[in-house]
Amino acid sequence: MDPVIIVGAGPVGLTLALALARQDVPSVVLDEGPGKDEPRLARTAVLREDTAALIERLTGVALDGVGCHWAGWRSLRRKQVMREVAFDDPAEPAPLHIAQHVLTGLLREALADERLVKLAVDSRLDSVEQEVSGVTAHTRGPQGTWWRGSFLVGCDGPRSTVRKLQDIRFPGRTAVERHAVAALRTELPWEGQALLHRMPPWRTSGPSAGEVTARPLPDGVWRLDWLLPPGKDLVTPELLVSRVRETLTGWTGGPTPSYDLLDTGVHTVHHRLARRWRLGRVFLAGDAAHLLGALGTQGLDEGLRDADNLAWKLALAWHHGPHEALLDSYQAERRAVVAARLRAADQALPLLRGGGGLRAYVPGSARGHDALLADGHLGRGALGAPGAYAGSPLAPQHLEAEAPVDTAPGAPVADVRVTAEDGSFVRLRDRLGRGALLVVLIAPGTGVWDRKHWVTAGVMPRLAAAVTALPHPAELLVAESYPGAAAHSVLLVRPDGHLVTALSGVRPADLYAAAEATVGGPTRTEAEAGSR
Repeated sequence: MDPVIIVGAGPVGLTLALALARQDVPSVVLDEGPGKDEPRLARTAVLREDTAALIERLTGVALDGVGCHWAGWRSLRRKQVMREVAFDDPAEPAPLHIAQHVLTGLLREALADERLVKLAVDSRLDSVEQEVSGVTAHTRGPQGTWWRGSFLVGCDGPRSTVRKLQDIRFPGRTAVERHAVAALRTELPWEGQALLHRMPPWRTSGPSAGEVTARPLPDGVWRLDWLLPPGKDLVTPELLVSRVRETLTGWTGGPTPSYDLLDTGVHTVHHRLARRWRLGRVFLAGDAAHLLGALGTQGLDEGLRDADNLAWKLALAWHHGPHEALLDSYQAERRAVVAARLRAADQALPLLRGGGGLRAYVPGSARGHDALLADGHLGRGALGAPGAYAGSPLAPQHLEAEAPVDTAPGAPVADVRVTAEDGSFVRLRDRLGRGALLVVLIAPGTGVWDRKHWVTAGVMPRLAAAVTALPHPAELLVAESYPGAAAHSVLLVRPDGHLVTALSGVRPADLYAAAEATVGGPTRTEAEAGSR
């Protein structure tokens, strides 16, 4: 079987290659560059808890040392504190802020030891040909050649060559927001806390009164973003230095503190959504499929979720043959989530960026606006919360034993401690990304007993037999508890960590039906055999 061809060696393409390798699928990554990234501290990403866990799982590196988990969040309007959040509660996980070149470097280091991934540098794609049995791609450059693959995934950014060669439209809005950006080393009064300051008092009038965001990085480095007024006015070095000095002076309330200016830039946010994310054996992911980023939303975080969603489906198709319903579900699930995110941002933008008027003086409007912005920056609500696949074509229907838990079907599962089949205690997220479904039995008290005492007791033998009979490989895990789950509930979890369903007790028929739906229903061969 030919490898999967991945076009683009940014974080999304490298993550997809590693995720496929963890499921024994080879890939070729076509990198049009030299194989290394220019250090840019003004180009960063904020990752939610589960996407940061995905990177840690793939690279084997704890991100605490290379990124910065926020100690808290503070939002100000003029001089008034509107909201403070302290990330000292496990139920309120802290976002992780990391420089993009650092993230890419970690992924490249992990790929260097991966025998199933070939990284082809200085290889620019210029043609793609599809056939029933596979894909052929041609690259130009010093080592221009033809590549043969089973599938091809375009992770090649906003100007995606893959998308253009497949003639896929990319409609949307240009320059929704513009930000002047500076990375600097200094001391701020809010150590380790991210800050959103709207209408700072030292800028009292005009469209440039705007807002400024400060996000911490390791080693005393901060990324500052100033919202720019609409238009294409040139952002000069003098303007940036002026913004830095007045902002630091305003926050410290005294002379301008010392600082080292490390990097600058202008970040322009576009909102676009590809019409199609799959065309035969060709897929789009990351910025090739969508652009977003207004109001604190994070495009790279969504791109990593694309890779996580697509990897296990491509792996199943690579090992067992293409299953159209399963492969189609990638577009159905991911495009719907990103489209909802873009709609929420487009609806909020006129309220937050509409210029004020009477709305600025309506009682409670400032707090409502602050709540909307916090959603985007903190990964909450319609603007920022991890997407759920409630309307997925893979969702099982009419399960008699379905039971409610605090996680809705299609949403990411909570990361509880579980006992693995070898008796070891692990986190649930540690078992994700291996291609297998996860079946989790909620059994209070098992954590204090040796596995040999309960593995053959109660419902375990019957559940183990049901798991063995499933139409797709599955791992049986046991948890002391799960939020909202009654004792002896059984959870079925997808390889990417989204809940399929929770069942009341051991119901082999329902468990089988749910597992079969999760992998796209019966294969054509199985369906034909059943009809005879």
